Amino acid sequence: MNLKSVLERTASRYGDKDAIVYGDRRVTYTSLDKESNRFASALIKAGIVSGDRVALFLSNSPEFFIAFFGITKIGAVPLPLDQQYKLREMKSLFGNSFPAAIVSEKTALDVLSPIISDIKSVNLVIEAGQERTGHFTGFGEFLDSGSDEYLNVERSPDDIAVIMYTSASSFQPKGVMLSHYSLVKEAIMSSDGYAQTDKDIMMLFALPMFHVYGLVAAALSTIHTGGTIVLVPGTGLSIKSFLSAIEREKGTMFLGVPYIFALAVDIAKNEGIQDDLSSLRLCASAGAPLSTNTAREFKQLFGLDIMDCYGLTEAVCHVTCPPIGETVKMGSIGKPLSGWNIKIVDTTGTEVSAGESGEILVNGPIMKGFFNNPEDTEKFIKNRWLYTGDIGMKDKDGYLYITGRSKDTIIVKGQNIYPADVESVIAEMPEVAEVAVMGIPDRMRGEIIGAVINLHENVVLTEQEIRQFCLDRIASYKIPKQIIFSESMPRNESGKIDKDIVRQQLSIPPVFPVLWTEIFGNL
Repeated sequence: MNLKSVLERTASRYGDKDAIVYGDRRVTYTSLDKESNRFASALIKAGIVSGDRVALFLSNSPEFFIAFFGITKIGAVPLPLDQQYKLREMKSLFGNSFPAAIVSEKTALDVLSPIISDIKSVNLVIEAGQERTGHFTGFGEFLDSGSDEYLNVERSPDDIAVIMYTSASSFQPKGVMLSHYSLVKEAIMSSDGYAQTDKDIMMLFALPMFHVYGLVAAALSTIHTGGTIVLVPGTGLSIKSFLSAIEREKGTMFLGVPYIFALAVDIAKNEGIQDDLSSLRLCASAGAPLSTNTAREFKQLFGLDIMDCYGLTEAVCHVTCPPIGETVKMGSIGKPLSGWNIKIVDTTGTEVSAGESGEILVNGPIMKGFFNNPEDTEKFIKNRWLYTGDIGMKDKDGYLYITGRSKDTIIVKGQNIYPADVESVIAEMPEVAEVAVMGIPDRMRGEIIGAVINLHENVVLTEQEIRQFCLDRIASYKIPKQIIFSESMPRNESGKIDKDIVRQQLSIPPVFPVLWTEIFGNL
């Protein structure tokens, strides 16, 4: 059970069927298998060996699939990364992963070019995309150096298949190691939970494959079942073009984050539904809490329930899913998929009763651990149970509800933001005495980033100057949307800024109590 065998099995069964649709470009399963063989053999010629890490700065494209499967076929390990990272973030990630090669589009290469020669681990740079710098080996040129012949390289199910970076500040990154077994097992469980078949057409829009929900639940599950993945190209979030693509390609499934469903609701309310979406049978949401108002309005306008799911990278992908055929419980994130176990425990580790809140623990095909970080691995995995840091409860029917977070995390449109990243950058400004970054509830995005700043005496600093300073150093989605200047910062007994008191003083509502009221007011 490994990714190589999954693709080869599907290609042998569905050879001439479209695996990927990308605008006018169509890639069959046979072609994907052979092209990834070429990429794999070219990697071997270039000196990349089993265990080497290969950084991928690629948008959702056929090249991503070709490179991803090609890397795993020789036992190397892909590192799917966000192209929006700035140089400081990239240096931190490379200082943890030490990639032997980089496959990237121009956006990330423009940032990386000045330092690539200083990254001692990197021996190969492959440039993808239509717009190129021309300074590195082109993707097509690299493929031409390989052979599409069958690769007789077998991988153990227990081998590391991919490293996904998440669950910590990107300046202190944690690489989640996922095995071939875990990825294939989760792809099977996900497709079973969604009742997915080879007849399904998965619409992949605004859900990047450097996130596990896009990579595993949308892409690998579809490849496992022999369905077709439609990649809606473009960097802009054009809901209209996406809805038109559903009609054009007869899409049957869409997995997204709550922000996209909220945008679809607004478009439908303001302009009506212009496209025939009758082919769509299933919509699912994950990555952030789904507003019950969004879920209700989507059902009224589009006639479909949104299946709200829960997962995390350390657990490969989603762990829960509302059972198909049962009435959707508003506010619930469903029940555990077959193969996953969940329990809720108090601060002593004792399992609590239905209706009581505690930390969510999951057991199943979880991560192998954090790359080069056994200390944190031991903190998160105890007796084969993954301690998620999320707070939740089960009702008497076994449905799970998220009620809070123990981790200091902000979730903006499904993206995890770690306040420490933003705080450390703003604190570098000589005018700033203290800074506290926190999530502020937002109807569309779930949360926005707020920064409360205390300046040194007799200095002036504008919001625009702060944002520009951040924009030069961290990804744009981490930039504070709301900036508040404060004369002092309250502290707790340990001397740290007390963000709860800051919220109270500035009348900033907490995120999860708001969601809790919305959810449980409707039970």
